Amino acid sequence: MQAEDIDFLIIGAAKCATTWLQQSLQADPDVSMPDPELHYFSRHYDRGDDWYFRQFHKTRPGQLVGEKSNSYLDTPSAPQRVHRLLPHVRLIVQLRNPVERAYSDYCMLFRRGEVDRDIESYLDVGRDSPGRFLAGGLYSAQLQAYLDLYPKDRLLVLFFEETVARPVEQLSKVRTFLNLPESDVALPVAKKVKDRSEAMVGPQLRNMMKPLKPLVRPFRNTSLFEAARGALAGKIAYPPFPPRLRSRLVDFYAADVEQLGTLVQRDLSGWLVQTGGSTSLD
Repeated sequence: MQAEDIDFLIIGAAKCATTWLQQSLQADPDVSMPDPELHYFSRHYDRGDDWYFRQFHKTRPGQLVGEKSNSYLDTPSAPQRVHRLLPHVRLIVQLRNPVERAYSDYCMLFRRGEVDRDIESYLDVGRDSPGRFLAGGLYSAQLQAYLDLYPKDRLLVLFFEETVARPVEQLSKVRTFLNLPESDVALPVAKKVKDRSEAMVGPQLRNMMKPLKPLVRPFRNTSLFEAARGALAGKIAYPPFPPRLRSRLVDFYAADVEQLGTLVQRDLSGWLVQTGGSTSLD
């Protein structure tokens, strides 16, 4: 595998159904993508280019080759690193109402037991610098960093809300962008990739069981493991998103949403409406 053999990257954003998009493309035998997110140009750059190329070892001759790492959009150093190695690559971005994205990201880490129920402390707009949850939705500067390096025809910008409403149409746009045959359009993955309503082991119990992970790892994907997990799993009660907190986030993102709308020539004012809720690809 060489740099010129890598055709495209899905670069983000997080919690915007990029995994759904990845798995929908992987359903096509003419497309090859590693299953895990490599995060090479963001978190693992010290591993070197040779390590990166080795992650594509399952690729067959003639396949379109790509990868998905949603950290490439909000990591400031990633655009220059990507361009250094892959100046020819096609880039796919999927964006979402940043207010809803922040809450979805918080819920994901709550589900993992990595944050507690004090939602306002994590989505606090009064900090000196925005933390992970807020920074991930400041799309205009993130997108501009790639447009400073790549021509516009190398970057496809999609929107989560349109993917939820018209998934077949959105996947068709991606296939056209990647020069995949229109006649071979694969149906999108039907099941939600990361369903927030799915029964899971709760965060407190998950934290208590962390020391046991090495012991149970050999039994994963066995009927015994699934039976035990099913007995312990339940519907997680996520902290609600208070209207006053949502309103503060709307104000926080207002200027960036306006700049992004100008950048992509889209009316995104609907993102600033003071209502919201979860959607089916959450």
